[in-house]
Amino acid sequence: MVTLLTVMAVTLLMGVPVAFSIAISGVFYLLVESSVPVLVFAQRMVVGVDSFTLLAIPLFLLAGALMAEGGITPRIMRLAAACVGHIPGGLAVVMVLSCMLFGAISGSGVADVAAIGSIMLPAMKSQGYRPAFCAALLGCAGSLGTIIPPSIVMVVLGVSMGVSIGKLFLGGILPGILAGGALMGISYVFSVRENYPRLERASGKEILEALRGALLPLLTPAIIIGGIVQGVFTATEAGAVAVLYAFLLAVFVYRKVTLRRFFAVCLEVGRTSAVVLFIIAAAGLFGWILTAEDIPQKVATVLLSLSREPWALLMLFNLLLILLGMFMETIAIILIVVPIFFPILQQVGVDPIHFGVMVCVNLAVGANTPPLGVDLLAACKIAGIPYEDSFRYILPFVGAMVVALALIVAFPPLVTGIPDWVMR
Repeated sequence: MVTLLTVMAVTLLMGVPVAFSIAISGVFYLLVESSVPVLVFAQRMVVGVDSFTLLAIPLFLLAGALMAEGGITPRIMRLAAACVGHIPGGLAVVMVLSCMLFGAISGSGVADVAAIGSIMLPAMKSQGYRPAFCAALLGCAGSLGTIIPPSIVMVVLGVSMGVSIGKLFLGGILPGILAGGALMGISYVFSVRENYPRLERASGKEILEALRGALLPLLTPAIIIGGIVQGVFTATEAGAVAVLYAFLLAVFVYRKVTLRRFFAVCLEVGRTSAVVLFIIAAAGLFGWILTAEDIPQKVATVLLSLSREPWALLMLFNLLLILLGMFMETIAIILIVVPIFFPILQQVGVDPIHFGVMVCVNLAVGANTPPLGVDLLAACKIAGIPYEDSFRYILPFVGAMVVALALIVAFPPLVTGIPDWVMR
C-alpha cells in the first residue's frame, strides 16, 4: 500500500497527469508487490468503465456543448440581467445567476466557466470591474454546475455509490440555490464597497420577453429530471433525450449550428469524454487494488475506533476532501476516496443522498482552491490574468461556499427534503 501511494505521489509531483499517475502506480504495484499477472491491469480498467450508466457522461457533455453552440448563453444572460441586473453590482450578480441557469443545462463546471465567462468578462471589464474580482467570482459561480442538476459529477457519484442518480439530482437543487445565494451576497458586498455600477431595472414586459427567449433551453433540466423521477427513462436515456432536444434547438429552432459544426462538436466532446473515462478506468484498477488489500476495512476500523459520532466523521471526511481538492481533480477524488468512506459513514447512519450531494458541494469548493483549482484556473485564463492575481478575492467567495457546505452538513433535510417528497 505504501508503494502504491508513494508512486502516485511522486508522479503527481513530477507533473504527470492524474489519470496516468493513477494507472502507473497501479501497474507498478502489480509488478513489484503482487503476483497477479499484469494482464489484470487491462482487465480491471475495462471493468472500470463497463457501465451503461457511464454513457450518460458523454451524452450530457454533448447536450451542454450543443446548447452553448446554439446561442443559448446570451438568452440565459439576458434573462438573468432582466431579473437581478438592477441590484448594486448588477453584472456580478447576473454572472452568478447566469452560471446557475447554464449549470442546469451543461452539468459541467468548466463548461459553465467557459460559456458564461467568454461573454460576461468583457462586459464587466468595460463597466470597470476588476479582472481579478471577476475571475474569482466566475470560478466559484461556474463550479455550481457541479451541484445543480443535471450534474456530470453526480452521475459518477451515483455509479460509484450505487444510488439513484435521480435522487442525487433532486437533492442538489436546494444546495445549489443556497451556494449561489451565498455567492450573490458576497458579490453584493464587494460591489457596494468598490462602487461597481448597476443595470437599469427591467420592466415587466422586458422580463417576460427575456423569459420567453430562454424558456426552451431552460426546459432541458425539467425534461431530464422529470423523466428520471417519473421512471420514463434512465439517466443514460435522459442524456440521449437531452442531446436530441439540444440538437433540435441548435440546428432547427435557433439555426446556429450547421451539420458540419455538429460533427466538429461531437469530436471535441469525444476528446473530453475520453479524458474523463480514462480517469475512471485507471481509478477502477486503483480501487480494485485497495479492495484487495482490505484498505476500506482497515480505514473503517481506525476511524470508528476514534469516534462513532456522525458529525465527527463527517467533519473529518470534509476536511480530507477540501485538502485533496487542492491537489487533485474531482472525478479522481470521487473514485479513490468515496468507495472507502461511503460504507463507513453508512454504518453510522449518514443518508446516501445527503452524503453524495455533500461531496459535490465540497468538490465545488476544491475546484477553486489553489494550487490546482481547475475552475479558477479556467476563469483566470479567460480573464487573461495571472492565476495568483485572483487570490486576493478568492477567499471570501470560497468562504461563502464553505458556509453553505456547513449548513448542508448540519441540516440534512436541505438535501433529502425534495427527494423524499418527490420520490417517496
